[in-house]
Formats: sequence, structure tokens, C-alpha cells
Amino acid sequence: SHLLIPVINKERKIIRIINHSNSNPYPIYKPFLCGNEMEYVIDCLDTNWISSQGKFVEQFEQLFAERFGVSHAVTTSNCTTALHLALAALGIGPGDEVIVPECTWIASVSPITYLGAKPIFCDIDRNSWCLDPSSVLDSLTSRTKAIIAVDLFGNMPDMKNLEKICKDNNLFLIEDAAEALGSVYHGRKAGNFGVGSTFSFHNTKTMSTGEGGMLLLDDEKLYQKCVKLRDHGRGPDTKPYFNDIIGYKFMPFNIQAALGLAQFHRVEELVNIKRRHLSFYRSHLSDLDLQFNIEPDGVVNGAWITAMVIGKSYGIDKHQFISRMADENVPIRPFFYPLTSIPAFNLAESHRDKNLVSYDISKRGVNLPGAPILSEEDLKFICEKIRKVLK
Repeated sequence: SHLLIPVINKERKIIRIINHSNSNPYPIYKPFLCGNEMEYVIDCLDTNWISSQGKFVEQFEQLFAERFGVSHAVTTSNCTTALHLALAALGIGPGDEVIVPECTWIASVSPITYLGAKPIFCDIDRNSWCLDPSSVLDSLTSRTKAIIAVDLFGNMPDMKNLEKICKDNNLFLIEDAAEALGSVYHGRKAGNFGVGSTFSFHNTKTMSTGEGGMLLLDDEKLYQKCVKLRDHGRGPDTKPYFNDIIGYKFMPFNIQAALGLAQFHRVEELVNIKRRHLSFYRSHLSDLDLQFNIEPDGVVNGAWITAMVIGKSYGIDKHQFISRMADENVPIRPFFYPLTSIPAFNLAESHRDKNLVSYDISKRGVNLPGAPILSEEDLKFICEKIRKVLK
């Protein structure tokens, strides 16, 4: 497991590779940059197109939209801003409620609060770890305006029932597919649900641009509004410095899109590596009392990262497991905490009994190393250490 750093001469040619060892040989995440990334970035530097304009932004958006069969793809500075943009364009604001899953990264929820609306935390399904439709139904009020369904760790929620709930109650469905590149739900790719869907290209994601996000849309009016909001309220037909509305600074930049396009050309390879990791962990630890990312009939799991819920029979929680694995030189990341339990929201007292599954699963859940550079021997070593710790 090494970091390969190219050294470039004045003619922009690679003259040698510096091999830097990582501090830990079993990293949880690492971007896999070995295609056209350097060529495309150098093109940006050579042409001086390094800001929010340039050919790579347009090409990246076009190809991404084509992959998912949608009309429009809007590149943003990150996935949080993509969610923020979608909610703002839908008119979500003070007095509105937006339903979210209890267990997810805070970025799935933060934009709701930015707009003055209220997140309503619902329980997760015990098998998929995604939003539980029954909990959603119990939480609907006259103020509910939208549902954000998160495809956690590549798992897919019960989209059929969530779509029905939204249709029956005139709600907007937004899909947070940040962790689900490559996942498929009964023939529909993750990213094909709701009025809009978002993806993340953070440094930890399957496809990375360091930071970056994408918003997928079909509705033309919503698209035009998002494009204008993304750039300080300035649209294609706006006179210079004569903004129509107050918007945001959520623009991407050409170097970012250059990395994205290069990574996109290898998207199947990158997804397949993640899926192989999940399959390896699942098969080599199948005799233990453990639960991994779900892949029921009709679902393909993109497996952004392999998550593992430790069986209660071992009498060990995630913090104890992480500590003991660290003693074995294997880094382990905790499963997302219930958001109502963290200081940012501080709502555990009113939600611990309401969202029982979330609090239970999170207590015993962890993320396993999943960097693309991990070899089969690396994965075997990690599995051996898991067995040792749980023995």
C-alpha cells in the first residue's frame, strides 16, 4: 500500500515516480488516481481554464446526466451544496418540515437547517439501515414538505414505498445518493429517484475530485432555478452585475471537473473494486455473527464502503472493537451516530425510544478498510484480525 507521486519536468512529462509509504498499510479510504487525471488537469493549467468555466465542467455534466438518463446534471462545489440547492429551489424554508433518516452523515441534514426548516428524524430499517417507511408515516404532519432518502453505504431504501408516501401526501422526494454510485434498485440506478438526486465526489468517495458534488434533475424549471441560484442569482441571460435574485456561491471549477471526468471514464472499475471488497469480507467472515451491507433480490449494492454490524452475542460495542483493532494496526471507522445523539442536535432524550433501531445498530456498527489499493492479502489480514478480536 503506497502513495505514488509523479515528478514532472518543464515539458510536463513524467520523469519518475516517488513511492511514499502510507502511515497505515490498510487505509479505510483513498482516492484511486491512475487514469487521465493528470493529463486533464495539465490541460486546465496549459489553457488557463482553472475556474468555474471550461470544457471539463460541461463534458462532466453531460456524461453524468447521460449515464443516469436524466435531462440535467448540475455540478456543485460539494454534495452538501447540491442538497442545499435542491431544497432552496423547491422553496423549502421556515415552518417547513423535512423527514430524514436518523443515521447518516450530518451533511444530509444541515442544509435543511440553513434554510430555516426543521429536520424530522425517523428510524432506519434493521436490514437496509436506510429510512424506514413505517417511521416516516408516523412522523408526517401538515408541515411536512419533503423526504430526503439516503442510500447509506450503498444500501438502497424501500424506494417503492417512499415514492408512494410522497405521491399520496404531495411531498417532494430527494435522493441523497452520495454513497451509492453503482447501486441499482430493481433496474433503476441510484440517482434516478425523486425530483432530484445528489452525488458526492469527496476525497473518500468511490469517484473523487477531492471535493465536489452533482445534482441530477429532470424538471426544466427546477433546473433553470438551480443554475441561477448556484451562481449568486446570475443566469445565462442575466446582464453583467445585474443579478435577478440573491443566490449562493456553489459553483464548481474546471480542475475539479477535469478530475471528475477522468474518474468517470473508470467508474465501472472503481465500483467493481468496492463490490469485490464487500463480497470478500462477507464470504470470509460468513460463519461469524455479523451483518454486512444488504443486497436483496433486485438490488445491486455499489458498496461505497463495507459496513459491519457486530452481533450482540460478542458483547462488544463499536468503540471497544475500534480500540482493539487499532492495537492490531487496523483502522476502523464508527458507523454513523444517531444524529439526535450528537451535540449539534442534542435530541437523544426525545428520540432514543422513538428510533430504537437507529440507536441499536449504530452502537454495534463499524466501517471496514476499503481503499482501492488493498490487495487480497491485505483483506485476508484484516479478516484474521477481526476474528482475533471477536474470539
